[in-house]
Amino acid sequence: MAMLYEDNRKPPQSHVLNLTDRKRLSLSGVEDVEAFDEETVALSTVGGALTIHGSGLKISRLTLDGGELLVEGRIDGLEYAGERERRRGFLGRLMG
Repeated sequence: MAMLYEDNRKPPQSHVLNLTDRKRLSLSGVEDVEAFDEETVALSTVGGALTIHGSGLKISRLTLDGGELLVEGRIDGLEYAGERERRRGFLGRLMG
């Protein structure tokens, strides 16, 4: 007899970035916010570990269930970490 079950796992999400005038960054595919302050936002995304650099940064919207994030402020750079660094986690990278 075949057993029926419901698979509640979400399908893999895409990772999309939309930067407007270096002041407003909308992201999808966000799994976790590891750390943030006015100059740095460190994230885990389906596309890898991502660090946002800038000034006056603030998280205006965060929906982890939907994997969406909105960061506002002056955005100076985006940096993806290599797979090795992603496995170590934020604190491992911070402590060296």
